[in-house]
Amino acid sequence: MISLNDYLYSGDTVLKILKKYTRDLKISAEENQNEVDRIHAMFLKRTSDLLEHNDFLTAQSQKIREFYKYMAKEYASLSFTFKGRIKSLIRAETKFNGYIVEYIYDYYTEHGAYPPLEELKKKLDGFRDLIAYRIVISMPKCHISDDQEREKEEIRNLYAIANVMKDFLEERGFRAEPAFGVKESNSPLLKDAVRPYYRDYICHAKRDGYRSLHITFFDESAKCYMEMQLRTKEMDDIAEIGPANHLGYEKKQESERARRDRIPEGENIYFDEAYERVRKLQELELAKVDVNMFSAVNNSLMNDGCGLYRGRLILPYEHLSRFQNDLID
Repeated sequence: MISLNDYLYSGDTVLKILKKYTRDLKISAEENQNEVDRIHAMFLKRTSDLLEHNDFLTAQSQKIREFYKYMAKEYASLSFTFKGRIKSLIRAETKFNGYIVEYIYDYYTEHGAYPPLEELKKKLDGFRDLIAYRIVISMPKCHISDDQEREKEEIRNLYAIANVMKDFLEERGFRAEPAFGVKESNSPLLKDAVRPYYRDYICHAKRDGYRSLHITFFDESAKCYMEMQLRTKEMDDIAEIGPANHLGYEKKQESERARRDRIPEGENIYFDEAYERVRKLQELELAKVDVNMFSAVNNSLMNDGCGLYRGRLILPYEHLSRFQNDLID
C-alpha cells in the first residue's frame, strides 16, 4: 500500500508530490482492481488541478467580497471576518481517508456488515470543500454586555445572514447545491426556502463541539464547487483552537483506535488501507519532512509556504463594527 507519507521526504514541491502520488496510486488501483483507490486518485487529480489552475480565484473572491460589502452595510454593529482557503494537502488526504474509516465503521456498527462497494463509491463522490470561505461574526461587548443575550443576538444574525446569502450569490453566478437532508436544520430562524441547502451543525453539533452552518455552491464561471461556512466567534474558537481543531489529534487518535478495534484487520481492505493512511499522517513528525517551501520546528511551530499543512489563504476581509471601521471601499 502506498501513502502520501512516502513522498514527503524528497524536497519536491507540493504539486510534484501530488502528481507522483496520483500517478502511482492510479497504477496501483489498476493493478489491484481497487475501485476506492481509483476514486482516491481522481480526488487527488482534482486537488492538483486546483493548485495548478487557480487564476479564477481572483474573480471568485471578488464576488464573495460583494457579500462582505453588503454585510458591512446591513450589519454595521457586527464585527466579522471573511477568510478563504484551499484545503491543505495533508488535511485533504486525512479527510478523504478518514471519511472512508468513519463511513465503514458507522455502517458496520448499524448493520453488522460492510457497506456495498457501490454505496461506498457514491459516498466518496461528494467531496466539494477543497475551496472554502468562512464568515465569522461577533457582537462586540460595547453593544451588548450580557453574555447570554450577546450569544442569542449573534446566532440570530448568523441565521439572518444565511437566509439572504443563497439568493445573493446565485445572482452573481453561483448555484446552491441541495444538502439532500444531511444535517437538515430544524431552527425556526432559518427560512424554509433555504433550509434544504444548509447543513446545520448548530442544531446538529458534533461530539467534539463543532458548530457551524455549511452550504455548497457551484461556481458557474470557474466550473468548480466551493463551500461557505458561517460561524460565530465562539464557534470558530472551538473549531480552530478548541477540541474540534483538526490539528489536535490526541482525541481523534483514541477514536480511530476504537474503530480499529471494532473492525477486525483483514476483513475490509478499504477500511484497512484508509485507516493506515490516516494513522501515518497523524503520527507524522513535521520537523523531519522535506517539502519545498515548508519547514517546521515541531508539529505546532512551522512555516508553511506551500499549503502542505495549513492550507492556502485566498482572502482575508475584516470589518471591525460600527464606530471602529466606517470606511468600506
